[in-house]
Amino acid sequence: MELLLVIFIMSLVYFLGFEGIDKAERKEERITPLTLKKQIIHSTLYQGEGTLMCIDKCHTCYLRKDITNPFEEIKNPLGLGDLHVYALNPRDDLYEEEYGRYQDHKICLLMHFYKNGSSTPLILENEKGIYFLPSFFGTPQKVVSLEDAKTLWLSNNDDLKDRGNYY
Repeated sequence: MELLLVIFIMSLVYFLGFEGIDKAERKEERITPLTLKKQIIHSTLYQGEGTLMCIDKCHTCYLRKDITNPFEEIKNPLGLGDLHVYALNPRDDLYEEEYGRYQDHKICLLMHFYKNGSSTPLILENEKGIYFLPSFFGTPQKVVSLEDAKTLWLSNNDDLKDRGNYY
């Protein structure tokens, strides 16, 4: 009788105490300009290479593994804001990218990730600031102006060009 009473009390404590507790699910991080590359590379959709495309003022983003696969929507919450994307032309002049449309939606960001770990270098600007996303070396960083981002871009290019000078 005592054993049944102990089992009953333990069961009651267990059901009252632990019934409402669920296992904490891992909350997905927001994708921001500073975490963009890391989030995509660690995404379950990423398979070593791919293309990121964002539409509707960067409120919806898609990733595809290669040109033969369809784009799949990224489920992480987005914190990119209304982006303006800049790049450098062959004369090292800064220009704003225009990507065109996808299924009648304006593309605001198009970024390629390659097998060697590099990606398209970009300068992103939103209401919160200006960000430089390097191609291979370094980490994305917030800068004060577009000229500062251009300087970082050019210094990374110089680093790549001078890699053989050591030998």
